[in-house]
Amino acid sequence: MTEPILVAIISGGLALLGTVITVIAGNRRTENNLRTHQAVTEERLNSLTEEVRKHNNFAIRMPVVEEQIKVINHRLKNLEQNEKE
Repeated sequence: MTEPILVAIISGGLALLGTVITVIAGNRRTENNLRTHQAVTEERLNSLTEEVRKHNNFAIRMPVVEEQIKVINHRLKNLEQNEKE
């Protein structure tokens, strides 16, 4: 082999090695970013799920409160009528 061919092979091999290292490092960074974003998304989802559960509990209890208010208003109206009589 002549010297220029040997230099070209070595240069090409080092360029290929540099490219492979760069791609591997980029993939690692991308994976780390994805993990971070996934963790943030999961935390936000958990927070929203908790808020929805609180709202649902409120939505279940509200009709009960409304019915109790109707009963209280009816009893108050009866007491007012009894007082007038």
